[in-house]
Order: sequence, then structure tokens, then C-alpha cells
Amino acid sequence: MVMDEGGLRDRGRGTPATVDSEPRQILVELGEQNLDAICLSTYRTACKLRFIQKRCNLHLIDIYNVIEAVRDAGLNAVELHAGISVTRLENLVSSLFNQLSKRLPTTHTIDPRESTVLLVEFLLAAVDSEPDSRLTVLSVKAMLATLCGGKLLDKLRYVFSQVSDSSGVLVQSKFDSFLREALKLPSAVHEGPSFGYTHTSARSCFPQQKRVMLNMFLDSVADPPQCLVWLPLMHRMANVEHVYHPVSCSYCRGNAMMGFRYRCLRCRGYQLCQNCFWRGNASGSHSNQHQMKEHSSWKSSASKLGRALSRTLGCVSSREPPHPIYPEQPERTLNLSNLVPARPVGNTSDAMLLSTSVPESSKSLAVAQRMNEEHALIAAYVNRLQSSPCSVDSPRREDEEHKLIARYTSRLAETDGPGVIPNRSINFDVNKQKRELIGQLECKNREILAEIKRLRVEHDAACQATTNPTLLAELRLLRQRKDELEQRMSSLQQSRRELMVQLEGLMKLLKAQAAGSSHASPSRPSPSSVRSVGAASPPAHMYPPQDSLAGVGGDVQEAFAQGPRRNLRNDLLVAADSITNTVSSLVKELHSDEAREEEERLLNGKDRAG
Repeated sequence: MVMDEGGLRDRGRGTPATVDSEPRQILVELGEQNLDAICLSTYRTACKLRFIQKRCNLHLIDIYNVIEAVRDAGLNAVELHAGISVTRLENLVSSLFNQLSKRLPTTHTIDPRESTVLLVEFLLAAVDSEPDSRLTVLSVKAMLATLCGGKLLDKLRYVFSQVSDSSGVLVQSKFDSFLREALKLPSAVHEGPSFGYTHTSARSCFPQQKRVMLNMFLDSVADPPQCLVWLPLMHRMANVEHVYHPVSCSYCRGNAMMGFRYRCLRCRGYQLCQNCFWRGNASGSHSNQHQMKEHSSWKSSASKLGRALSRTLGCVSSREPPHPIYPEQPERTLNLSNLVPARPVGNTSDAMLLSTSVPESSKSLAVAQRMNEEHALIAAYVNRLQSSPCSVDSPRREDEEHKLIARYTSRLAETDGPGVIPNRSINFDVNKQKRELIGQLECKNREILAEIKRLRVEHDAACQATTNPTLLAELRLLRQRKDELEQRMSSLQQSRRELMVQLEGLMKLLKAQAAGSSHASPSRPSPSSVRSVGAASPPAHMYPPQDSLAGVGGDVQEAFAQGPRRNLRNDLLVAADSITNTVSSLVKELHSDEAREEEERLLNGKDRAG
């Protein structure tokens, strides 16, 4: 593609057609992309609409998905100029993206709600870009068909089906209305001065042709009118987004290029990436007025040489037509009104009785006669085709073929023939057994289902009983109280054991002191007497020691061995009384020992004095 940079310069920067008090989110995000720095208006418009397409995830939806959504929304049977509410538009767009989210793989997910909001905002902004405009069925179809992904050829075929009549001829008024709605898209992205709608836009597309058919309409892709040059460019940009060129840019010195590559036809070896070329960057002796060639793929030197040799040695051009050639007249649908449906039969038993009531000989004769008639009819049809091979595709031949098919089917379905029902042997006993078996299985199935239902009810009742909140709360409180009591019991047992150990140590200490005092004085009472004094306490019965007193001395066990039915409090009181009596007796003995020693001293002093 050779282009002149000066000829494609902007004819005036786009300005907003209307100023909204609250800018829409998608237009704010579009402004953040800094796409207005692109000097070429065609590329700037295509880049902006491509951003809108990808931001709304419309590049994942083709024209066939749009057609299906429009049909499901019931807009096919509505007039093109009929108004449509915003709620109905939201439902249509939401169904588009919901179906898309179901088709996408799990590795690629979208947010249908966000895409719906963004697309509806942009469509409403496009409608508001032109004063005194309203949202119609045609505007929704035109904008969705223009912005969706897929092949451009399929989109143009759909557009032609909307703007043509029943004979396949373009209607200028419908095409003018379509252009008015489609060109609101460039106006919505502030490119109205370059690609806005004018009253001469429709006639400028096909200036010389009075009768525009489908093939002529599709030829506009190769040489689009000025108002639609951005549409095929947007599709070419989508096709080359991931094309890699292993060369460096002569301006930005990038190691590789992605997308389009532009080569200067005057400066040898001078190549620019798409970002530098779109923004008018140039360096060295290169000028923006030089012609540049656009490359959408990378070809090595060997592939270029092979292509040149094949073009030179080839006798016939291998260039294919830009699009398939479609018939001028739209295809006629088959007229099936003459077809007679098969004879309805009341039930299977009637059919079986009818087949068995006819004698075998008459049935075989009728079937043979019918087959001969069918073969003769087919042979006559083949002879007719062979006699006139040039008129195979004529409309008259199609009508005759339809009549022949209708006659053949009516002959097969006529009611008075005995061979309508095929000849087959029927065993009524086998069928009866099968019906009985089916009845038994159905009865067992009902019993099993009833049992399952009963078990399910019992299970639900048991689950409700076990999940009663009152019972659960009471059980929780009881368990908590049980834990508290067990902790209290263990702490009391530990305290009792510690007290027993302390009492044992005290008893040992008292024994040691009593033994020391008895050795100091010969007249001091023996430990037996001390024990007898201590025996003034309540009598102790000799019971086997308790488990709780294991590990302590015998005196403590003897003091606390008051019977298995005594509690801890009584044991402590008895022990305290015993200790008190023992201590008092010890004090008395100590005082008596001191008095005896003083008397002995006095006596010894008198003896010495005498």
C-alpha cells in the first residue's frame, strides 16, 4: 500500500460535537491514551474505535453473535426506524456478553457487567453526538455491526441485507439512514469534522451506478469511499497487531516492530514503525512528504526471490478475487405448500391391526406396483434432464422439479394404498410380556422412590432434632459445668495433699524437739508419756490408710484415720486439735524442766555455802 503522507494529513482536529456535564468513563479512558497525537485522521479514527472495540470486548464477538442476539431480543420483526428504550438496549448488550462469557475458556474471563455498562455508555454517547437524534433499531444494528469483530465481508453482507429490497437491489434511502447511524461512531470519538455525516455521503459511495447489487456493494471494500476509509483500516489493524518485523526503526531505534511497517520509497533502507509514522516523526534526509509503502508482514529475501520468479514464469495470474461472487438474485426458498404430510395414525395397535388384516399376496402385489411406478417416474425425470442439459439451472426447471417432488411425496402419502404401512411380522405375546415387564419395573421404581422419600424425611427430622439450638445450648452449659467441677475437684485434691505434707513435716519437727528434751533431763517424761498426753484428744480408730494419705508419715495417717466417711474439714479440725495439745504439753514440759534446773542450782548453792 503506497500512500502520500501530505495527502493523508488531518483536515482539522476533531472537537466534541456535544459537551456533556459528566463525561462518560470510556471517553475519559480514551482521552488518557493520547491518541490525538496521531497526525493522520484515518489512522487516528481507526485507533480510537479499535480501542473502544477492545475495551468493551467487542472484538471477541462476531456478526453472527450479534444477529442471534438481535433475533432473541425480538428486534428482527420491528421497523428499522422504530424507537428503542435504553432498558431494552441494556438487555440486548447484556445477553451478548453473557453468552460470550459462557463460550470463552476458563483461562480467558471477562466481566459482562462492566462491558455492558461501557458499551451502552458509548452507544448513548454516539447517539447524543448528533443533535435531535434518537435511539432506533437501525442505530443499534448499524453500530453493533460496525464495532463487532469477525470478517469485514460478513459484516457488509449483513448490512446489505438490511438496506436492500426483496429483489436484492440497494435502496438509497435505507443506505443513507445506515450511513447516518454508522458515522455517529467517528463523531462520538471527536472525529466528526473528518468523517461526519453529510447529505452527499450516500451518493458519493456509488456515484455512477443506479442499480447496486451485492457484489458491487462488496467491491467497495477494495476502494472504500472517503467517509468509510477507517472501517477496512480498523480491520487491517486488528489483523496485524501481533505481526513481528525483525528490523529496527530508523527514528526511535527500536529493535523490532509490531503491527505495520512503513518503508520510504525514496530514502534507501529507511523504515519506520507505526507509532513513529502515525505521529509524523522523521530524521535525517527523510521528509514527511516522501511516499511510504505500508507492509503488514515480513518476507525474507529468499521468499521475495521465489515470489518474483513464480510471477515471472507464471502464464496465468494467480491473484484470487477479493471476495466470492454471489448470485445477483437472492436464493428462492423451496415452496413446500404442495407437500402432503404422512397419514396420521391413531395409535400403534390400529396400525398393527391394519397391517395384519391385509392378505400377504395383495400387499406384495401393491408394493411391486408402487415400486414400478416410482422407477418409471424417476426414469422420466432423468430423461428430461438429459434431453435439456443447458436448462438445468433455469427457474422453470426448478419449478418442475418442485412439482415432481411434490407429486412423488403425495403419491407416497396417499391414503387408499394398501402398502403404506411396511410389511412386518408382529408378535403380540412378546409385546405383552414387554409391557408387563415395564409395568413391574415402574412399580418397583415407585416403591424405591417412596422409600427414598421416607428415609429422607427421617434424616431431616433427625438432623433437626440434633440441631435444636435450645438443646445444644443446654448441652454446652452442662459440659462447661462438668469441666469446672472437675477442675475444682483436682485443685482440692492437690491442696489436701500439700496440707498433708506440711503436717507431716510439723509432726517430725515436734518429735525431734521432744526427743531432744528427753535426753537433756533424766527425769523428763518419756515419749510414751508425751504420746499419752497427746492421746487426750478424741480416740483414734485404727483404720487402713486412705489412698489420699499415701506418701505421708504414719502419725499423720493415724491422726487422720478417723473412718472413711469423715470429710476433709473434720480431718483438719482433728489434726489441729492434736497439734495444739501436743504443743501445749511440750511447753509445759519445757517449763517444768526449767523449774527443776533452778531448784537443783539452789540446792547445790546451799550445799556449798554450808
